[in-house]
Amino acid sequence: MYIYKEVIYMRDNKMVMKKLLSVIMLMHATVGLSSNVRGLSKNYYMKSCPTAEQIVKNSVNNALQADPTLAAGLIRMFFHDCFVEGCDASILLDSTNDNTAEKDSPGNLSLRGYEIIDNTKQEIENSCPGVVSCADILAMAARDAVFWAGGPYYQISKGRFDGKRSKIEDTKNLLPPSLNASQLIQAFGRRGFSPKDVVALSGAHTLGVARCSSFKARLMTPDSSVDSSFANTLSKTCSAGDNAEQPLDATRNDFDNAYFNALQMNSGVLFSDQTLFNTPVTRNLVIGYAFNQSKFFFDFQKAMRKMSKLNVKNSSQGDVRKHCRCLN
Repeated sequence: MYIYKEVIYMRDNKMVMKKLLSVIMLMHATVGLSSNVRGLSKNYYMKSCPTAEQIVKNSVNNALQADPTLAAGLIRMFFHDCFVEGCDASILLDSTNDNTAEKDSPGNLSLRGYEIIDNTKQEIENSCPGVVSCADILAMAARDAVFWAGGPYYQISKGRFDGKRSKIEDTKNLLPPSLNASQLIQAFGRRGFSPKDVVALSGAHTLGVARCSSFKARLMTPDSSVDSSFANTLSKTCSAGDNAEQPLDATRNDFDNAYFNALQMNSGVLFSDQTLFNTPVTRNLVIGYAFNQSKFFFDFQKAMRKMSKLNVKNSSQGDVRKHCRCLN
């Protein structure tokens, strides 16, 4: 009797396991279908252009060795591209007689690094014509700039197509440096980002500089969120005019967590940076990243991978440009 019950039990267990395996296989199939629909994969160019990743890496490394400040430029360009029309290289298109493109928006006039993308695209075209999109080149270049500057290396999926639209009016979605933490969380939240993503991505400001025009409003009225000594430093910078530059942290060319340490000392250059420390919902994240750089790196790379998938264009919505500055 007990043996019979055990046999039935084993048989029932096998049926349960079989059904469970079927469910798991269905889930994997669904995930695979979703990935195919999106059209992105880590090995997208393995057969069509196996040297693409290396060409981008070499091009970025050579450019940054000559001018380390361009690391911040490439990362900022990637963000300004993805946050407007999605990661589709629309930021790279030049204006024409009948259209003013995104890059000529006031918020984009200080972007740098276009020549790196141009040179990389030309080199790739020489090896694999008509295969690698400008959108993928920009995404890879931003990733390689992070790593070159000392930040984490992260894999990204490829297969983006280049968008066919670039209009100055679309840049209204770019975020001004006057936003507070709640406004930042709301703006990012509409695109699927969490408060943790917001703080981690803001950590990209560990690289680069801000112009006086971006922070001088903080000096015109008393601002308790600015350390008095640091306020004097900012005032001295602005004495040279609106285009005078202030490093965003003490190590402007190194990707590290010095930015978060600066926020704890009320020495954030931009209001939108300092507000992250002065707001309860994001304060502990800032403290955590200041204490643990590895945690910052881990969360940053996750957020960047999420950023790289914003409104990606497929083959029916875009194409692969021959030149990144103009439509085919």
